[in-house]
Amino acid sequence: MVHTWNEARARKRIRARLDEVKTVEIVDWTRDLSLENIPRNKAYRVDGVHLYADILNLEEMLNCTQLEGETCHRRTLRFLNLHYRAVDRILNECDLRRVDFANQRLHALVTKPYDDEAMRVHRAVAVAQLVTDALAETGDDDEHIPDAVVRVGIDTSKTLAVNNGRSGNREPLFLGPAANHAAKRAAGGKDAGIFLTNEARAAIGLKQLKASELDATPLTSEEVAASQEKAELGVSKDTIVRQWREDLEKNPIGAFSFSSHTPPMRNLDFTALTPGNSRRQDALSLYADLDGFTAYVGRHIDDEPEDVVRAMHIIRSELEAVLSTEFEGRRIRFIGDCVHGLMAEGTAQTTDAEATISDAVLCAGGLRSSFRLCLELLGEEGVDTAGLGLAVGLEFGPMTATRLGLKGSRTRCSVSRGVLASEAEQSRCSGRQTAIGENAYDKATPAVRNLFGKERIAQHLDYAAAMVVLTTDGDATAREAEAAEKVWAAPAVAATFGQERRPFLRV
Repeated sequence: MVHTWNEARARKRIRARLDEVKTVEIVDWTRDLSLENIPRNKAYRVDGVHLYADILNLEEMLNCTQLEGETCHRRTLRFLNLHYRAVDRILNECDLRRVDFANQRLHALVTKPYDDEAMRVHRAVAVAQLVTDALAETGDDDEHIPDAVVRVGIDTSKTLAVNNGRSGNREPLFLGPAANHAAKRAAGGKDAGIFLTNEARAAIGLKQLKASELDATPLTSEEVAASQEKAELGVSKDTIVRQWREDLEKNPIGAFSFSSHTPPMRNLDFTALTPGNSRRQDALSLYADLDGFTAYVGRHIDDEPEDVVRAMHIIRSELEAVLSTEFEGRRIRFIGDCVHGLMAEGTAQTTDAEATISDAVLCAGGLRSSFRLCLELLGEEGVDTAGLGLAVGLEFGPMTATRLGLKGSRTRCSVSRGVLASEAEQSRCSGRQTAIGENAYDKATPAVRNLFGKERIAQHLDYAAAMVVLTTDGDATAREAEAAEKVWAAPAVAATFGQERRPFLRV
C-alpha cells in the first residue's frame, strides 16, 4: 500500500490535540485517587520510589540457536512468561504497583508507607533482592529455559503520573527524573546487582558517589541485608518460588504457536493474542525516542509542570498518529518517552523486505517532520521545548507479537533480535539522527543504502529529505508515494519536486 506524510494533516491533528490540553490540572496524588484512566488534561504528583529491573540474559536467550527460528522465539517467550509470573506474584505480595513490563524490563512503583521516604527505599531494595533471588530459581531445565540474571536501578522523588496510551490500553506514565534515573541505573551495565541513585542512597543514609561510580557500585550484601531487616516484607523467596510452581501446575503456560498477520500491521488485534495464538513474521521494528526529555522534565517539573504534560501529550500522540494512521504500522507500546512499533508490507506468507524498509524510512522522516511541527505549534502556545530532539532506530528481521502473563493481567510483548537491535540503533543516535540496523541496510534498496551511507546513520532526515533522496535514486516505494502525492496535490511534498539531493544527510 502507498503511505505518505502530509503537513496539512499533521497540523490539523496537532491543533486538535492542543485543544485537549489547553487547560491542565496538576494535583497531589492521595491513596484514594486511582492511577488508572487519568484524564488527558490532568496529572497527579506522586511521591514514590521507582524500581527498574532488567533481565540481563535476554539476548543470550535470543541467541540460543544459530538461526533466529521458531525454537529460539518459543524459548525466549516462555523464558519471559515464567519470570513475569514470578515477578507479578512478588509485587502483589509486597503491595507494589507494576507500572510496565517491556520485554526484559520491569518498572514498579513503591508508594507505601506514604509518609516515610526512607522506608520506601528500604522496601524497594528488599523487593529488588527478592526478585533477584526468586528469578534465580524460576527457569525450566526441561524446556532449556535458564534462570534470569537481574540488574536493578532505584531512585526516589516526586513524579507526574499522566495517561499513557489510548483505546483500552491505558496505563499511567510517570514523568520525572526519578523514573528516568532508575531506568538508567538498571541499563547502566552488564553486571548484576542493585544500583541506587545518590538521591535514593541519601534517603537511607548511604554515602554519596561520584557520577562515574553510580553504575559500577552495587549495594553490598550488608547494605541489602540492612534494608531487608528494616522493610520486613513478610514473604520469603522460598514461599514465592513454591507458590509460583503451584500456580504453574494449576495454570500451565500453553505452548507458543505462531501464525503470520496479513499486513498492514495496524490491524493487528493484541487483545486476541495469547501464547497459543501468537504472531511471527519478517517485519521492521522502529524505536523513536524523545532525546533530552529527562533534562527537559527536570527543568520544568517544579515550576511549569503543565507544560511538561502538554509537550508529552502532543508529541507522543502525533508520533503514534504518524506510525499508525499515516503508515499503518502497529504501536506495540510507549516505553517512557519512547514509542516502539512494527511495520510490514506484503502478504501474510511473504513480507516484501525492500518495500517494508523503504516505507519505514519514509515513516521515520514523517516522524521527524511531525516532531518539528509539534515543537513549532507548542512554541506558538508559549510552551518551551528547548533541548528536545528525536532519535529513531530501525531494524528488519523475524518479529514476534503476543501477550504474556495470566489471563486478566496479560501484557503486550514483541521481542526478537531485531527488536533489541532497533533499540540499540536508536540509542546510538543524537536527537537529530536516524539509524538503520545491519540487516535492514543489507536488505534495503540501493537508494536507502545510499541515503544512510556506510555508517548507517543519517542527520536531519525529515520526510521531504527522505523523499528527495529516495525518488532521485529510483526507490520504487518512494516513487509510488510521490505519484500519489501528485494526484492529491499535497503542498508538503509538491514543494520538494526537483530539489537536489541534500549532502548533509550522511554522517
